[in-house]
Amino acid sequence: MSPGPGADSAPAPATPDSPPTPDTAGRTGKSSMFSSLKIRNYRLFFIGQVVSNTGTWMQRIAQDWLVLSLTGSSAAVGITTALQFLPMLLFGLYGGVLVDRLPKRPTLLVTQSAMALTGLALAALTLSGHVQVWHVYVAAFAVGLATVVDNPARQSFVSEMVGPDQLQNAVSLNSANFQSARLVGPAVAGVMITGVGTGWAFLFNGLSFVAPLAGLLLMRNRDLKVVERAPRGKGQLREGLQYVAKRPDLIWPIVLVGFIGTFGFNFPVWLSAYADDVFHAGAGGYSLFNTLMAVGSLVGALLAARRGTARLRVLIAAAAAFGLLEIVAAVAPSYWLFALLMIPIGIAGLTVNVTANTAVQMGTDPAMRGRVMALFMMVFMGGTPLGAPVVGWITDAYGPRVSFALGGVIAAAAAATIGLVLARMGDLRLSFGWNHGHPSVAFVPREREQLATAA
Repeated sequence: MSPGPGADSAPAPATPDSPPTPDTAGRTGKSSMFSSLKIRNYRLFFIGQVVSNTGTWMQRIAQDWLVLSLTGSSAAVGITTALQFLPMLLFGLYGGVLVDRLPKRPTLLVTQSAMALTGLALAALTLSGHVQVWHVYVAAFAVGLATVVDNPARQSFVSEMVGPDQLQNAVSLNSANFQSARLVGPAVAGVMITGVGTGWAFLFNGLSFVAPLAGLLLMRNRDLKVVERAPRGKGQLREGLQYVAKRPDLIWPIVLVGFIGTFGFNFPVWLSAYADDVFHAGAGGYSLFNTLMAVGSLVGALLAARRGTARLRVLIAAAAAFGLLEIVAAVAPSYWLFALLMIPIGIAGLTVNVTANTAVQMGTDPAMRGRVMALFMMVFMGGTPLGAPVVGWITDAYGPRVSFALGGVIAAAAAATIGLVLARMGDLRLSFGWNHGHPSVAFVPREREQLATAA
């Protein structure tokens, strides 16, 4: 498939005369909730990811709890998280350039194998009783290096499996897949950690990569959509950055997820501290918090799959709700109230992620998608090395409640600011009213307001 006009059913690039609005960016038609699973290659990919994602979540929980057990420090948990995402910050854009040049399926076979070996190595160290905190740091950094290429490759490979018509549905189902594993992984990890130790969770994660590797090997090449790969050449990184800089409908969602990813998604630091220091609930409480957040995230992903649209106004509203809910949860007085608030936080956070991801993918030329998605993931995940150590220090110095509330304030403020920027670019204003007896908030063109006043 050549990257010419309309090759990916993408909306036309924004121009000064037709800026994006919160209602028009990334619009697609409705589809059934599981329609993309009818495609064989994507079905194999999906099944493999179910198993692998479960192992990934088990390792995340085990990794955070192991570091907290070895050091007793939330800052150390933040450092571990930072090291896992630091490679994305340092090399993410170069990973996108490689992905645009390389065939996606062989690339994924290499990256998934590398992550499997990392999990198995950490399992061997832990089960043998020789694990030290620096081993976990090295393993986290190694996973991060593989993710630099793996993330944009997986993101852009989806369109090759399903095509543009099913892209929104497949992206949403990928998120539902990830969040379903987030339900199972923390629950199993909590039982495994308390019963037999963290090493077995690492072992399960290493072995779980057999499923996606088998799925990739069983795919049929003839069923993949042909996408013209970018030839090797100078200036491709700069070309990708210039492409995004000229597209307000791409750059503002990326900026928003950057703020939220850096300051609002530091849950390994916050939830482990709440479980250990605030509510004294141990590994079981930490697992429960993650599981309930996954319930909300799964609901959000399924709603996104059914919605079939990627509107910027949905992104702004979800980001604002996400920040406000974090503020409320930060001051929750009881264990169960805090735990239950993880559900709406999960819904809002997942809606932000899926809506921004889909809007950016749908608006990007296929030949540029690897670089653009690398930038998206670099900003969303690469901000964590900057935010996590700071959040960990604030948590240790001032307590989890202050740290959690501050993250929510920054997320809500970013949503409000970028919402106003998009409204001004689209010549819109915020309108309050009633719709069928219920309060309604919407962006309304100023021209319509002026005509209504004149009439």
